[in-house]
Amino acid sequence: MPRMLDVSDDVRAEIGDEEADRLLGGDNAPGTYECTSCRAVGDSERDRTSTVLFVGEESAVLAFAHAACIPSQVVPVSEEQLQNAVRSITGEGPAAGEPAVTAEVPLQAELGVTSGLLLINNDVHPTLVVEPLTAIARPGTTGPADVFLELLGEQGFTPVSSVDDIPSANPGWSVLVAMGQLHAILQPGATAGSPVAWWQAHQAMQVAEEWRAAVKRHQRVIVFAAPVGTIGQQSREDLLREALDRAAAAGRLVGATMPLAGT
Repeated sequence: MPRMLDVSDDVRAEIGDEEADRLLGGDNAPGTYECTSCRAVGDSERDRTSTVLFVGEESAVLAFAHAACIPSQVVPVSEEQLQNAVRSITGEGPAAGEPAVTAEVPLQAELGVTSGLLLINNDVHPTLVVEPLTAIARPGTTGPADVFLELLGEQGFTPVSSVDDIPSANPGWSVLVAMGQLHAILQPGATAGSPVAWWQAHQAMQVAEEWRAAVKRHQRVIVFAAPVGTIGQQSREDLLREALDRAAAAGRLVGATMPLAGT
């Protein structure tokens, strides 16, 4: 029986026309599946369903998602992330001893990224808070000035004077959530091509079910960023909100809203 599948041109190019046509015709396609984004059950015979191809250095895995959660696309990942995705699909769970989530960005800086839910104007919003682990100098210099907020301003982030004011969208930027995990924050490519990772997790970052549900409801994520030492590690979301409020009052917070990758 034909399936309600979306196969993007990029996915078709990777898997070939013959395999794409077999999927659309119902061969090699699942009936029910676990959405790779929100982890809820989907039915490709009744729900519009995206094909999502995870491509590593040596292998690739085809997964499925609600079209409302994530569009059909090719997702480049490390081979280690791909094997963890396979374990997730087969129900084996993540590998033991996974490293903490930090990432390299073009500024050659280690960034800490925290996910949380913030109550803004009586509504719960999915949020990411980005804070470097060290002061950020302008590329090509050795510092010592911290120009993290200045650099982000040049890339479309706007100052946040109150956390109750939702930041404006930053065109071309997006957040990649797949396999029910946070993989990357993407920025526009230098030559108007495919987006590139501004921040990418060394190991896909586990996020709470409530956070994924809020992302699915709003179809976008609020990303806040502050200089090193501004926010810190907060054990509760109310403490995170207090730290963000202090940063905004001190003029040390920028932000942007971003859709899910590909939307």
